[in-house]
Amino acid sequence: MSDDEFLVDNRGAVTILTLNRPQARNALNGNLIAGIGATVLAAEKDPQIRALVLTAAGEKAFCSGMDLRAFSGGEDIGFGDTPENRAFQRLTRGKVEVPVIGAANGTAVGGGLELLLGCDLIVAADTAKFGLPEVQRGLFPGGGGTYIAERIPLGIALQLTLTGEFFTAARGYEIGLFNAVTPADQVLGTAIAFAERIAANGPLGVAACKELVRLSVTDPAAATERLRHWQSVVFASADAKEGATAFMEKREPVWQGK
Repeated sequence: MSDDEFLVDNRGAVTILTLNRPQARNALNGNLIAGIGATVLAAEKDPQIRALVLTAAGEKAFCSGMDLRAFSGGEDIGFGDTPENRAFQRLTRGKVEVPVIGAANGTAVGGGLELLLGCDLIVAADTAKFGLPEVQRGLFPGGGGTYIAERIPLGIALQLTLTGEFFTAARGYEIGLFNAVTPADQVLGTAIAFAERIAANGPLGVAACKELVRLSVTDPAAATERLRHWQSVVFASADAKEGATAFMEKREPVWQGK
């Protein structure tokens, strides 16, 4: 992997990953996908990292989706069975172990929007456009876009995927897809602020919320089963005791993640 096409910056408990192919509208080629996956794996393995922010370089686009030139040339665009590709695929399904905040500094279409859909929170630039236009090309959003109804009402999800129409950041906020819409130069700062607020909380409680809230939408039966697991883990943890003790002593808690 070449790190020229992706940049990684650790700021305390937050990792910031920047897609760095602005000349190609940050289209996803094999190297960039592998870099995203490698960053996910590193964040999951480091107990000091408690949130991941995903953003992009340039002003025009967050990500334009798959790099069709690379794909047509036979390049592996995330489908090979490697640890990095598997981590990337987990990201698109919201199954990364640490919370992920998307910072869409510009337009995101196709696979670019699918990448955002895998994030737990999304901040969007007020000038950006979004869409899943695959049906207009005889395709369908096969990289996770068809799961968009997990986040927005079914009728709107069908409208967006069946027509392939574009929508504004304001519309995305209105339908509950985005958590915040800001001027482009404030997107990253807003996303980092979200990440830092999350990272300041008890890591076990955060992990429980991330898994259980998603499962409550996608698999309620599994959510019920996992709830019992997380109850036994979290409420008996050293962090639970620390949280209560810190509250009584009027100080900030010191989390151990156990």
